[in-house]
Amino acid sequence: MKKHGIDFYAGVPDSLLKNLCAYITDHADSSHNIIAANEGGAMGLAAGHYLATGSIPVVYMQNSGIGNAVNPLLSLTDKDVYNIPVLLVIGWRGEPGVHDEPQHVKQGKVTIPLLDTMGIRNEILTPDEADLEGQINRAVEYMQSTKEAFALVVRKGTFDKYKLQNVEQDVSALEREDAIKIVAASLDDKAVIVSTTGKISRELFEYRESAGQGHQRDFLTVGSMGHASQIALGIALSKPDRNIYCFDGDGASIMHLGGMGIIGSMVPKNYFHIVFNNGAHDSVGGQPTVGYKIDLPEIASACGYKTAISVDNADDLKEVLKTLKDAEAPLLLEIKVKKGSRDDLGRPTTTPIENKEALMEFLQ
Repeated sequence: MKKHGIDFYAGVPDSLLKNLCAYITDHADSSHNIIAANEGGAMGLAAGHYLATGSIPVVYMQNSGIGNAVNPLLSLTDKDVYNIPVLLVIGWRGEPGVHDEPQHVKQGKVTIPLLDTMGIRNEILTPDEADLEGQINRAVEYMQSTKEAFALVVRKGTFDKYKLQNVEQDVSALEREDAIKIVAASLDDKAVIVSTTGKISRELFEYRESAGQGHQRDFLTVGSMGHASQIALGIALSKPDRNIYCFDGDGASIMHLGGMGIIGSMVPKNYFHIVFNNGAHDSVGGQPTVGYKIDLPEIASACGYKTAISVDNADDLKEVLKTLKDAEAPLLLEIKVKKGSRDDLGRPTTTPIENKEALMEFLQ
């Protein structure tokens, strides 16, 4: 890419691209590699870079993020609108014939057809380094001649391992899994938890298993990153007699931050927004978010939350939880936690449909 003057990257990290994303993070300056709030924002950043420099930008994402990028791909960069070239690097989760988690299966099936339908020329990235330069040359020649986007679709295992070196220091010694256990154990038997995609849902599931509890009280949002807070809001508004807890992550809450404004405006008195903030996209390689650089409680207060609290250790967390039910809601509790998780962390053994049906029955 450097040989062709391509040196600007924006996107949302992906587990299949984590080695590439980690390498870019360590070798590009911060103004030339922007980990965006969401994939649509990354497309906007890329378009702005092209307008200012005339140089082709790169946008990287998991294929599940194509949905966030469809609008700018069709109404901003498309040849029928502003005709702006962008090199898309897309991790192919759920590739047909390759085992993956249920939330990736449908997206995997439609990834190539969706790109074709949008008129985006695409190729599967070659795993053979001898063929790679020719493939990049073809992509660049196409983008330079047509000013259109080109997508490189990346299969699992394409990249060698690369460990991220540029890791921000933890601001807390509290393990996220321990924090999840502390919060979940403090809730009443009628309370419902909506947990975000990634390791937070996996750790919540593991806690229920270890405690010998059922999973009917929890909605594990295994996909739909950034939307758990609105799922929880929909339940809270329909079930005002129950306390509803959203277990969110910093990356997920930042991805669709506008949802906090909707929560505040609706003033649900039974809504508790718990954000486990480790300043990283933990499930896809640990690339940084801006979670440590922004003040989530201040943002929540500005959005209309009645109570906003931040803690960074177990003792303070336990003290806050004693008074949480008496605090005025909607409420945001930011819990600053360490990056990382244990190596043997499992995944939910129930299917998404089984999870949905158990929760719906519990809500009745």
